[in-house]
Amino acid sequence: MGKNTKKMEGGGAATSPDEEPPRDPGLSQHHSYTNEDLEGHRAHSIYVGVHVPGAHRRRSRHHRHRHHHRSSTKEGNDNRPVTPPSQRVQFILGEDDDGEGTHNSHPLFSEMETLTEMESGELEWKETARWVKFEEDVEEGGERWSKPHVATLSLHSLFELRSFLLNGTVILDMDASSLDQIADLVLDNMINQGQLPVEGREKFRDALLRKHKHLYEKQKHSKENGNMSRLPLIRSLAEIGRNHSSSKSGNNSASVISHPEGAMEQSPSTGSITRNQSGSNLEGSGNEHKGNTHFMRKIPPGAEASNILVGEVPFLEKPATVFVRLTQAANLGNLTEVPVPTRFLYIIMGPTGGLPRYHEIGRAMATLLSDEVFHDVAYKAKNRSHLLAGIDEFLDAVTVLPPGEWDPAIRIEPPAAIPSQQPRKAKKDQPVVVFDEEEEERRIREESGLVRTGRLFGGFINDLKRKKPWYLSDFVDGISIQSVASFFFLYFACLTPIITFGGLLGEATENRIAAMESLVSGLICGVAYGLFSGQPLTILGSTGPVLVFESILYEFCKSMDWDYLSFRLWIGVWCGTILIILVAVDASAFVCYITRFTEENFATLIAFIFIYKAVEKVFKIGSKYPMDTQVDSMKNCTCIPNQPEMWPDDVNWTTVNWEDCHDAYNGTLVGNRCEHYYPDVYLLSLILFFGTFLVSFYLKDFKTAPFFPTKVRQFISDFAVIIAILMMSGLDFAIGIHTPKLEVPGNFAPTWEGRGWLIPPFNRNPWWSSIVALVPALLACILIFMDQQITAVIVNRKEHKLKKGGGYHLDLFVVAVLIIINSIMGLPWFVAATVLSINHVNSLKLESECAAPGEKPRFLGVRENRVTHILIFAFIGLSVVMTPILRMIPMPVLFGVFLYMGIAALKGLQFFDRILIMFMPLKYQPDYAFLRKVPLKKVHLFTLIQLACLACLWIIKSFSETSILFPLMLVVMIGIRKMLDWLFTQRELKVLDDTLPEFSRKKRLESEEQSNEDEEDIDGDEGNLKKSPTDGVMTIPLANGNVMKVPMTPINISEEMNKSGVWKDINQDQEKNNPLNSPTKNNTKKRGTKKDALNEDEKKRLSMMAEEEEEDEGITIKVMKP
Repeated sequence: MGKNTKKMEGGGAATSPDEEPPRDPGLSQHHSYTNEDLEGHRAHSIYVGVHVPGAHRRRSRHHRHRHHHRSSTKEGNDNRPVTPPSQRVQFILGEDDDGEGTHNSHPLFSEMETLTEMESGELEWKETARWVKFEEDVEEGGERWSKPHVATLSLHSLFELRSFLLNGTVILDMDASSLDQIADLVLDNMINQGQLPVEGREKFRDALLRKHKHLYEKQKHSKENGNMSRLPLIRSLAEIGRNHSSSKSGNNSASVISHPEGAMEQSPSTGSITRNQSGSNLEGSGNEHKGNTHFMRKIPPGAEASNILVGEVPFLEKPATVFVRLTQAANLGNLTEVPVPTRFLYIIMGPTGGLPRYHEIGRAMATLLSDEVFHDVAYKAKNRSHLLAGIDEFLDAVTVLPPGEWDPAIRIEPPAAIPSQQPRKAKKDQPVVVFDEEEEERRIREESGLVRTGRLFGGFINDLKRKKPWYLSDFVDGISIQSVASFFFLYFACLTPIITFGGLLGEATENRIAAMESLVSGLICGVAYGLFSGQPLTILGSTGPVLVFESILYEFCKSMDWDYLSFRLWIGVWCGTILIILVAVDASAFVCYITRFTEENFATLIAFIFIYKAVEKVFKIGSKYPMDTQVDSMKNCTCIPNQPEMWPDDVNWTTVNWEDCHDAYNGTLVGNRCEHYYPDVYLLSLILFFGTFLVSFYLKDFKTAPFFPTKVRQFISDFAVIIAILMMSGLDFAIGIHTPKLEVPGNFAPTWEGRGWLIPPFNRNPWWSSIVALVPALLACILIFMDQQITAVIVNRKEHKLKKGGGYHLDLFVVAVLIIINSIMGLPWFVAATVLSINHVNSLKLESECAAPGEKPRFLGVRENRVTHILIFAFIGLSVVMTPILRMIPMPVLFGVFLYMGIAALKGLQFFDRILIMFMPLKYQPDYAFLRKVPLKKVHLFTLIQLACLACLWIIKSFSETSILFPLMLVVMIGIRKMLDWLFTQRELKVLDDTLPEFSRKKRLESEEQSNEDEEDIDGDEGNLKKSPTDGVMTIPLANGNVMKVPMTPINISEEMNKSGVWKDINQDQEKNNPLNSPTKNNTKKRGTKKDALNEDEKKRLSMMAEEEEEDEGITIKVMKP
């Protein structure tokens, strides 16, 4: 096939970007490699048109094997293909660790300090910025931290940082445990590489070991007011390093220091100081440096620190930089604000006048270390080129803001959600797994039990198996303060409609079923459903269609002279039986045809009804308690007594007021504006109504307010509705005006005296009435099935991130059994209540605790439990004994809760968002995902169709004659949704709605076969391709029959940057400033051995400084002609 020829260059070992930085002479382990290892190392790196990174790199040492480096002149760099940085980074991150765990990534806390001249004339390191995830700066006043914000960098500072890493000192895996050791080793390397003259060593060391001052120490000092004698808050780190040094691990208390002859010995100042403790005894006092322990709550567990030191000094003529990574993170006293061990140090010091420039470069380094990808590269890097590849990959991923359209002084708020950086880490040549969306949805339906099993009660049994492992956790998870807040809120939210529904039902049935029966039904149904249902987040309640059904049924029995409760018993038995049969045949699987189109229509309608009814009830208070709006006009009223002859003739009946006329004379007032007025009742009712809504609405969002600590805000948000009820009820009690109050039955007995708690089966009804009851039972089954399952679909939305799953078949079975029980006891039927269930889910939503400053909370899911459901309805049943307390709650307050629930239920509905968009100009429309993917005209057309369907449902539900057909109209909605396939493409419907499964199995199989044929055609075409530009892969056939696939990148950021004028200008300046050690030159010999030493001390140091280099050589494949 060909032969392998290795590129060789004569001459000395020039420093190159691929060079492995010097390791610390105190390193306790030395690795030796055989010739086979080295040959294997070379065999893994090849060049075939483009550079392909090796699979595994090994280290070598100069004194074991001498490496010769290729030419790295600019001409050679222009002709040599360079590996794209993204692939290089993926290769670095994909390498195995050394087995010791020293290169395992940890969360990083970055702190930047600036060398500042204090009032006394001394220099100190002053904290100026810090990063956990986002940047925080010390404000100009020096008294407070800024708000966390996204760090904005200039490309120029990134280019300069890259140039300093390319030309400056880089030390990886330094074995040191104190700042003294680090300073000595850093200075040795800087002098060795020509970055620092020998005569500047002591001055640089003195500047490096200056005192460190943190903002929290100043704040702590101001709080203590100097009343007690304290030790100095700021001490020289040089003294800290002389007194103590922390060990590399908690088990080894003796720190290792370097001996001039290269031997290792234990420090005489050994102590049992662990890695998480300070290395100082604070002038012998025994107190340890604890750091800013309050801020430690914001630091992730297991975090390490990176310290960036920036300063300007007069003794330097050119900037000097060094990047250090310690082998083991070590506590370096009060170098860091928080007591976490330091792993990285980046020092940049230069001549006076360039501090703003150095500050921006330091910010760039801190921002890079806070970047998820570069952070991992910094931990795993084995040489300088790895760090440069990390910067290049970062530059390849950055977003540029035009200078004329944005102010760099603006601080960008942290985003609500940060996209995953995993695509930057994943290898591009890995096969991309394409998920079939339809197959994925089918899998989700199977997991939810919405696919027919083909056996009796198959779905019901699967629901039991699915919920059994979670049953105990359903009770344990409910033990929280959030559950208490949800219970109080939903208790009042459920109690009011139950009593109201009972009153309306009492009017329709002449008290055969009234408020007391509704309370008992709530107790039985709520507790039983909470204990045995598949989805306890669903709240049961009374609905409008059930009330209409009961009214029509009572009128029918009255016309037939039948006993209403006995006939209703047989309807309930038939209805429950039919529902159990539907459970047996897995009829709930058809719920999959209820898409977002239908469920949002239904949810919006119920929410509108809540809002409308709440406002209507308040207006009725105004008609019952009228308010005099013309108090200044004259009233011509005359009292007409019931028996005028009983009263003297001299009584002036025109001056008698309403109370005296009504009470004393048993008469009535006649004339203009003579009706009785109730001063302030209606006005106060309006205040209570809107006050309850506004307080609830505002306090619910209080968790995002800037006031109070996080736990206080969360508590106020959870108890928002309860706080509103208590505030408005207290206001009503304090004013003392007679507003309408909640009426709760006080005696536990049937409302109608002619009935008991068990209903006789016939009670003068003919025997065949039990058979006739089958006809209305069928209609009741449709009504209950649709109400129950649509609400269940809304609760089980994937947006709610439920982990325990639902139970459609189990829920319907429990409801069927409860209907039979309620029919026997003469109690109203309860089914799933949509708005109450939505608010129950919203009240139990979980969000992540914000740890890092500026980090936004993420929605984690819902606290799925049975405790809240059981407690709500248990206390509803006990409301009879709490009548004195409940009768103090004004009805306008509860109507305000209804208004809040209706509006809260609309929040998050895409349908309602699309309705609002119709009234917005284009430039003010929110950036919704569906607006990006679907033309605006199609969005409006889809919304108008939904609005037309909503209007039809509203009209049908508004009239008693047609409201009984409301469940059937929901079935019609499914048909209308199917017809939308003719107006919209499947892609548009996937965005605006959910995918609608095929109605017949035959069509599903045909579509699957067609998709398989299309895939085979595509695979056949790909087999004939040698080169696919769209895939970005070049295929090279080899002589042995193998095929080599080489990724093709149209733009290589590293190559393009080297051609840019900015980079050439910056790099030329660095080469001029550092002519003795420029990695871009190969004609200069490096002072890296003993014979290059300038004096005896340096000779001793260089005897230990044998550098490990990694050869980035390649193999050129030459295809020889036969």
